[in-house]
Amino acid sequence: MKPLDRDMFSITCPSSAMPIRVGDKWTAMVIRCLQDGPRRFSEIRVPLAHVTPKVLTQTLRAMERDGLLTRTVFPEVPPRVVYELTPLGRTLLAPIDAACAWAQAHLSEILDARAAYEQQRAEQPVPAAS
Repeated sequence: MKPLDRDMFSITCPSSAMPIRVGDKWTAMVIRCLQDGPRRFSEIRVPLAHVTPKVLTQTLRAMERDGLLTRTVFPEVPPRVVYELTPLGRTLLAPIDAACAWAQAHLSEILDARAAYEQQRAEQPVPAAS
């Protein structure tokens, strides 16, 4: 192991604090939902119809912990809760825009690669059980 390798995943390495984790499909979508201003939980949930309330709550809490959004509770009956991007959270809009532009530019290549992969898998013989 090279000396740098053992430090790569150290708690002090910036990659260990990565707020948008590989495979976390909801954080970027929540950022998109909040880009035009504050929203209530139910207003975030509408465009994210496939997220469960539990997962959305976990995502919002993690984003609040990381300083990407604020959660404001208004003292009303019933209480009104609003989520809003922080200035730090807004800095992620440009990288998300870039990732979306890349995906749009390469969508046909990605779909072709997926189809070829699935075709190849379908053509492979199934190993016999031992």
